[in-house]
Amino acid sequence: MRDKIVSLLAVAATAAGLTAAVPTAAQAAPLTQVLVFSKTAGFRHSSIPQGIAAIQGLGAANGFAVTATEDAAHFTTANLARYQAVVWLNTTGDVLNATQQTAFQSYIAAGGGYVGVHAAADTEYDWAWYGGLAGAYFASHPAIQQARIRVEDRANASTAHLPPTWTRTDEWYNYRTNVRSTAKVLASLDESSYSGGSMAGDHPITWCRAYGGGRSWYTGLGHTEASYADTAFRRMLLGGIQVAAGARPADCRPETGYTALFDGTQASLDRWRMAGPGGFTLADGTLTSFGGMGLLWYPVRTFGNYSLKVDWMMPGDDNGGVFIGFPDPGGDPWQPVNLGHEIQIDATDADPSRTTGSVYSFRAPDAALRAAALNPPGQWNTYEIGVHGQRVEVWLNGVKINDYTSTRNIANGYIGVQNDGAGADIAYRDIRIRTDGQPPATDVAAGKQATASSVEPGSAHAAANAVDGNSGTRWGSAYSDPQWITVDLGRSHAVNRVRLNWETAHARAYQVQTSPDNATWTTVYATTTGDGGVDDLTVSGTGRYVRVNGTQRGTQWGYSLWDLNVYGS
Repeated sequence: MRDKIVSLLAVAATAAGLTAAVPTAAQAAPLTQVLVFSKTAGFRHSSIPQGIAAIQGLGAANGFAVTATEDAAHFTTANLARYQAVVWLNTTGDVLNATQQTAFQSYIAAGGGYVGVHAAADTEYDWAWYGGLAGAYFASHPAIQQARIRVEDRANASTAHLPPTWTRTDEWYNYRTNVRSTAKVLASLDESSYSGGSMAGDHPITWCRAYGGGRSWYTGLGHTEASYADTAFRRMLLGGIQVAAGARPADCRPETGYTALFDGTQASLDRWRMAGPGGFTLADGTLTSFGGMGLLWYPVRTFGNYSLKVDWMMPGDDNGGVFIGFPDPGGDPWQPVNLGHEIQIDATDADPSRTTGSVYSFRAPDAALRAAALNPPGQWNTYEIGVHGQRVEVWLNGVKINDYTSTRNIANGYIGVQNDGAGADIAYRDIRIRTDGQPPATDVAAGKQATASSVEPGSAHAAANAVDGNSGTRWGSAYSDPQWITVDLGRSHAVNRVRLNWETAHARAYQVQTSPDNATWTTVYATTTGDGGVDDLTVSGTGRYVRVNGTQRGTQWGYSLWDLNVYGS
C-alpha cells in the first residue's frame, strides 16, 4: 500500500521474440559466455545441431557469446572459468576423464552453472557427483508421443511464460529416482496423458537446485529436432541458462508439503472473499488487480505457524502486498493494515520500511540482499513468508531478506493479497501454504563433540561452547581466514536445518557442509553475503559430521558462534 499517489514511471515494453530484459548488475550476475558441450559416447541425438543453433540464436538475441564443442579438453579449470554456464546438450555415456571431471567439479564449487538437456541424464553413470548435479539418471523411455506437462512453478524464469498445462510431443524419460525431495520441480508429466510413464504418477521433468556451491537446471525435454524450433521450448531453455548462470534470481529449494489456496482455477478463487473496492480478474491462472484499495482474503480458516508462498509480478512502478495475521476484516480492508502485517511490494517508495520486502512501516528489508535477489518489473518473483509465533521472516526468490519480531497479535490469523488502487497494478499466482513448516525442533548437535581449526588466542572460547546449549558461551577463532568448526553427530543423520547464531565476529563467506567420515565433504549451503545475526538455514544433506567452513571474515576479528544447532533425523 501507499500513503500517497505516485505518478507512474514509463513501463519498458517487453522486447519482441526471445530477447530478455537485461538485469542490472545489482540484480544479477552478468551473463556473457556460455559453453555448449555435446560429446556423445553412446546414442547420438540427431537434434544436436539444431540445439546448438538454437542456443547460439538465444545468445545473439540476449547478449551472450556461445562456444560449442565436443572436445572434452575444454574442461580445464582455467578455461571453464570463462563461462557462467555450461550446457550439457544431449551428451551420452562417459565423456570426461578423471582430470576433466575434477576441473568441472571445481568449476561448480566456485559458483558455476550447469544446464542439462534431455540425455544429459544418460551421461556419466559411474560419476556419482555428476548424478547429483543432474538430479537423476535416465532409466527408460517409451516411443515418442504427445503428453501433457503440468507447470508447477510459474515464477521461475524458465517456466513463467508457460500455461498451467502445456501439451507437446517429445521422448519422455523415466528416471531412476524422483528428485522432488532434493530439487525444486518446475514441471512434471501427467502420466495419464501418455503411455509408458513408470514413476507412479509423480513424474518431474524439469527442475533446478543449488548443488556443490553452484547452480543446476535440467529438463528432460529436447529429444526431437522440432523442439528447438518451438518458441516456448527455446524460451524455457533461455530461462534455464539464465537461472544456472545466476543471471536471473530463482528459488530452487525443494518444495514439499504445501497446500494450494489459489491454484489458478476459478474453483479455488471461489473460496476467497473480497474486502473493499476493486478486485481481481482471472486469466491464464493469474490474478490481475483492478481498482482499490481492497483486499482479497482467504476466509476458510486462520493459520498459525506456517510458511506462505506467493508468486507476484509488477508490470512497472506498481504496488501491492501480502497480508498476514489479521482477524476477520468484516469487509474493511483497513483492518488488516491496522491489526496484521503487510509484506510490501513497491519498488520505489522513499521510505525503506515501505518498499518491496518490508514489513510495512515496521521493518525495512536488507537492501543489498533484496537488490541481488529481485527480478525487475515485468518478471515474476516469489515470496516465502514464515510466521511462527510473533516472528515474521521473508524470503525473496529463496534469499532471506527480512526478519522481524512483531508486537501485534499475529500468531494466528487470516492471509490475503492487496489491490492497492487504479494504476497500481499487481498480479499474483500460485498461493500455497505449509502449516507447522519448521523443521523438527530436536537439536542433534547439542552436547556432541565439536572441534575447530583454531581458538581465539588467550581465550576460553572453545568449539564445545557452540553446541553446549548455552547462548551465553561461544566459540571464537583466530583472526585469519579460513577457519572451520565441525560437530560430530555420533551417527549419520538426514540434516534438514542448520541454525547459526553469530556473535559480532561473523562470516561474510562460508559454507555448511556434511560428511560421512570427516574427510569427504558435500556443500549443502554457501553464501558470500553473510551479515551476522541468526542464519536459520533450510538444507538437505546426509552425514555424521557437519562443518561450517568460513572463507571470508565479515569483521577484522575471527569467526565467532554463540550457537551451532543442527536439526534432522
